This record gives sequence, C-alpha cells and structure tokens, in this order.
Amino acid sequence: MSPVAEYGYPPSQHPLGVPVTHTHEYDDNPPIFRPPAANPNDHDFVCDYSAMEGWFPCSTPENRECWLRNKDGRELNIHTNYENIAPVGITRHYVLNLTNGTFNADGQPFTEAKLFNETYPGPWLEACWGDTLNITVVNNIVGNGTSIHWHGIRQNQTVDMDGVNGVTQCPIAPGQNFTYSFKTTQYGTSWYHSHYSVQYADGLQGPLTIHGPTSAPFDASKRPLLITDWSHNSAFQLLFNPAWGNKTILLNGAGNVSHYNYTPTLDVPDNYELHFNKTPTDKPTRPKRYLLRLINTSFDTTFVFSIDNHWLQIVSADFVPIEPYFNTSVLIGIGQRYNVIVEANPLVGDDNPIPDDGNFWIRTWVADRCGIAPGGPGYEQTGILRYDNTSITAPKSLPWTKISKSCSDETYSSLRPKLPWYVGPAANAQTVEDVAGEQFNVTLDTESKNTEAFKDYPLATFSLQQSDNPQFRPLQINYSDPVLMHLGESRDTYPPKWVVIPEDYTEDKWIYLVLTMEPTSSVTGAHPIHLHGHDFAILQQEEHQLYDPSKLNLKLDNPPRRDVVLLPNGGFVVIAFKADNPGIWLMHCHIARHASEGLALQILERQTNANRLFPLDSPNLIDANDICVEWKNWQHAQKEEVFEGDSGI
Repeated sequence: MSPVAEYGYPPSQHPLGVPVTHTHEYDDNPPIFRPPAANPNDHDFVCDYSAMEGWFPCSTPENRECWLRNKDGRELNIHTNYENIAPVGITRHYVLNLTNGTFNADGQPFTEAKLFNETYPGPWLEACWGDTLNITVVNNIVGNGTSIHWHGIRQNQTVDMDGVNGVTQCPIAPGQNFTYSFKTTQYGTSWYHSHYSVQYADGLQGPLTIHGPTSAPFDASKRPLLITDWSHNSAFQLLFNPAWGNKTILLNGAGNVSHYNYTPTLDVPDNYELHFNKTPTDKPTRPKRYLLRLINTSFDTTFVFSIDNHWLQIVSADFVPIEPYFNTSVLIGIGQRYNVIVEANPLVGDDNPIPDDGNFWIRTWVADRCGIAPGGPGYEQTGILRYDNTSITAPKSLPWTKISKSCSDETYSSLRPKLPWYVGPAANAQTVEDVAGEQFNVTLDTESKNTEAFKDYPLATFSLQQSDNPQFRPLQINYSDPVLMHLGESRDTYPPKWVVIPEDYTEDKWIYLVLTMEPTSSVTGAHPIHLHGHDFAILQQEEHQLYDPSKLNLKLDNPPRRDVVLLPNGGFVVIAFKADNPGIWLMHCHIARHASEGLALQILERQTNANRLFPLDSPNLIDANDICVEWKNWQHAQKEEVFEGDSGI
C-alpha cells in the first residue's frame, strides 16, 4: 500500500518507551525530550541524555543553534566541533528484516522488490546526536546476499561497520543476520541502503535522521522526503539491458506512471502530501516555518526540487550545517541531502500568481543530462503542499519561472559551513611545486571489456584512472574476500583490480585528490562522487574548464564541505580530507550503474594504524570472518543445487 499523507509514511521504528520529561533551566530532571518541533501527535521518539547531569535542552523556535546547555553556561551547539566532541546519549536498537516482495509505487506492479520490514521506503531510523546505534540486519531475501551502508556516517574508528561488500565485509547470506554498531558523532539528514551491487534500487533504502541543532529558526519539522527514480524491472536486469522502459519519479514511495504516457494496470497511489497551517489573519503573527529533509536516493538521476510560490531556506548540505541562504529551488545529486526551511507564506512570482485553493505542486525535475525524463509536461509534479487538509483537488499552481535545471552543485560560494575548517597543505603533493595531490580522471572505455585481458570484467566501462598511469583500471572487488581482512599484508600482494590507493600520513595531515572529467569521457552531465568515512572540503570546483595545476585557485579558508560532490562534465574538483580515520574507504560514483561498471577506487588510510585497530584476532574481525564463512557456505550450497539441477536457482 502506498502513502497518502506525510504522517502515514514512511513508518518509524520506536525502539524506546521513555516518557517525555519537560525540562527547564536548572531543573533537576534528566534531559529527556522530543526532538525540537516534532509533531507530538505523531512523534513519540525522544532524545535521552540521562547520563548528562546538569544539562538541559536549549533549542527554541527562535534559536535552533543551541542543543544542550549546562548549568555552568557551557553549551553543545552548532558551533561545537562535532569531530571531537559529542553529547553522551543512549544506545538504540533497531531490527531491519529484508524480504522479497511486490510493490505498487505508481500504478504498475514491481514484482522484484526487496524491502526493509515490508515497506518502501524502509522505516525511518532516528537517533540523537551522541547516541550509539545497534542495528540488526536479518537477510530473508531469496537468492541475494546483502550489506547495509549508513550513508555519510563517519564511522570514526569503526570502518568494519561501513557495510560495503568486498571492502569491509562479506555479504550477509540469506537466512543470516549481522548487527552494525556505531556512534552518531554527526547530526542531520541521511539514508541507509544496500551496498550489494545495485540492490538498493530494488527498494532497499530508507531515511536516517540524527537529531541535533540547526542553523536557522523553525517552528515544526516534517518527516524525511526521499526522491528517487523507479523502474519496473530489477536494477540487476537494467545493468545488462540499459533500456529503462516506463521509469517514473517517486516522492516517498509514491508516483504516477500515467505522467509518462503509460496506462496504469493498478490503482495509482495518491500524490505524497505535505500539510502547512495557514497564518492567522485576525492577529499579527509571523508565518509558521517548517523544516524539510530532502534526500536523493536514485539509481542514476539528479533532481531539482522546488515548491510552487514558496522560497527554500537551505540550512545544511549532507551532514554539514551551513550559513542559511534562500533560493526557489535546490539541486540534489544522488546521495546528497539538504535540510531546508519553508515558510507557510505563498509568494507571487513573475508569472505564477497564488491560487485561491491553497494547493501547490511540489516538483522534482530531472536535471539536464543527469537522468532520463521521458514524461511530458507536468511529469515533475510528484507531491502536493496543502493549506486545507480537507482538500482533494489537484493544484493549479505554476512553477517558478527562473529555476535552473543545469546539472551543477549548488553555488559554491553559498555553501559556507557554520563550523569553519582551515585546510593545510597537501601532504600527498606529487612535487615540491605542486599545490594539489594525486589526480584521477574519469575514463570511459567501452572496448576494453571485450578483450581477453578483461574477460573477468563483464561490466567494465568506467574507471578512475591515475593521471600518471594510463592503464584502464575499473574497480572489481571480491565479495568473498574483503580488503579489511588483509590489512596486515603487504599492499604489493593486493590484486591490481582492487584499485587500492595508499595514503600513509599522520592524523593531522591533509590528503588532496584531484578528480577530472573531459567532455568526451561520458554522456553523463556530472558524476556524484561519494567518499566513505569522511566529510571532505571542496577546495575548487570548476565546470567546462580543463585541469591545469599551474592555474589553481584553491580555497583553504572555510571551503564548502560535504560527503558527495558533483564532478562536472568538462571540469574538475579538488577535495581534501584529514588522514584521521584509519581504514579502507570506498570512493565511488553514486550513479549505481557506474559504480557497478568500475567507477570507484579504495583509499587505504594509515594501513599500520588500521591493522592495529583491526588485527585478524580482534572480536570485530572474528565476527566479520564468521559472516564470510556463512556467505561462502551459502554460495557453495547454491552451486551444489545448480549442479543437481534445481530449477529454483
């Protein structure tokens, strides 16, 4: 069944039954409270800082920057360095049960769905800044292993919980389970998804919220909004047959296939709805302000999000709080997230008057050359904002007329982090004169995979090619042999197809990576590049400009920072991160097809320190080895069944 309104979907898991305690300044009660501006009729989740004696919540509608304050005046707030300091929360336990299923997202059946707890999107997982999450994943999918990645979570000193097949673990075999445990040192909006090939596009994705401070005032918050593209064939089939067929766009699991010139065969779900309260006219009050959490969870589409007649105040990019700024739209690459605040105050545009009925379209356009939009006019009308909760009519509102659909990140200068970074020089500079680090070029090669040398690379099309090594090297990992199990070995023994890039520096040093893409290297307008285990600074980002190390203009004083960046076609980006998180970290394009086609590499950060954290006889790696044994046993059983002629495999 599909959603009809914001408070019916997606579902939440509520692992705790802690009663809400109203705390006040210098109150002796422990700080236990609902997240700021949560709907009390819908939201029984609470933040629990019982271990923090003398602290109390300090977030107010006019100051969301404060989170906790101590009687002695100390604060944990938006200016706190969350890389080093966090509140002391509680441990929260969740269970995600993965099953096969059938789902009607848009009026056409999808019979190959793979679901968390029989829902799409998966349950809303929530934590509060400083909590520990224990999430048990039970794999009851027939015929597929799985692993779950907690997108954007820094996983500081917990690389074994990153959830990447062939990198940090073996897949969880059908009938088996695994518990992920990690601390929430950051706060904001993200998502969780399968990292087993392209499996997440078949339904294994859900929202993840870590409640904490916000850089602008608001009065009420809404549940996360997941925006995705949707096909009626399994994503595994699409890898070998790129024809998309009747693809649609979903907003929190609801779409309409008739927008794409197809006749529905099932009931079309209602549009996803947001409800705002009208500003009273009989007394001078300001409009109510709503916090929205926007997440792009697509297979291969970058979106432009807007609401007719409403400005967006953008307050965070990925997990990074930023200085607020206003726009009529926001572009969201795959894996990117934005928190935005919207006033319940419709505004007249150049050519879009305010309709009398109080209904407005929520629009999710496909960015130019960053996805396929086969629909006609109005295909982007995926949700409805209503001021009258009883209304059932379709909006007559018109879109903003000056929205750019260019596949480019939000304006570089607009993304100013609230907590400033000052980036040091590149420890991995290749020469004394060089101000940047290693260079990697997005390389497209559709011929090499047909040669004898690439017979084991059935999908090889892309690679991140080192500038000083002309060899085409798409990433190929071995699900049964994760790199994490080889930290104690010489890197010389690693297969070249693992594409492991060593970065051995002290924790106070900066690693720079230069990523480039020539105009002829891809039909894609931009590649959303995601680095695991880190936020990274974006020192320079240029469109339609070839990389020239002698002409760089790097911003080292509080540059934009996030965990997914759009690498523009015909341009380059220079990113930097501190070598402060030992482990093996995947960096990849988040277009799911491209990642499976080899557009990825692995950063081996401080190998010696990582091996000290995770020797083979450590409890964590013993658990990881058990998962590998179960996976190999399952694989062997499948081969035996196939050999015996079992037609069900």
